[in-house]
Amino acid sequence: MVGWDIRPQGVQGQLRVVGTHAGDLEKALTALMTTVSEAAQAAGTAVPGAQAVTHVQGPVASGQAPLSRQAMGPVAAALGVYLGERKKDLKAAAERIEASVLGAVEATNAYCEGDLETARHAQDAAKAVRLDVLKGMQGHR
Repeated sequence: MVGWDIRPQGVQGQLRVVGTHAGDLEKALTALMTTVSEAAQAAGTAVPGAQAVTHVQGPVASGQAPLSRQAMGPVAAALGVYLGERKKDLKAAAERIEASVLGAVEATNAYCEGDLETARHAQDAAKAVRLDVLKGMQGHR
């Protein structure tokens, strides 16, 4: 900690770069979800047309169509499993990015105020991806 030499303007510049890349990543993931959903719908089913829709029992508001559920084919099911398995990894990546940014902001702000203990605490929370701790630190100095 004694050897820290932080340049706040440099940190701010890097956080802007990270923010831009995080925004690009969010757009890419949104596009991925849209594309996979479209692929699942386009893949069709192995069910004959009349059986591709299952009518669901339940109350329906007057003037509304009966409740129904589309049959899901093997490709759509596989894509659903794939995304389900990746959800944990994508969430962890998003949390690590958020923790890194929050940790850098909190540690830099504390450093500028001469509070090296809080700066170290923010750095440790970012390394451990403790978003609860980092969010709790915001504005409490």
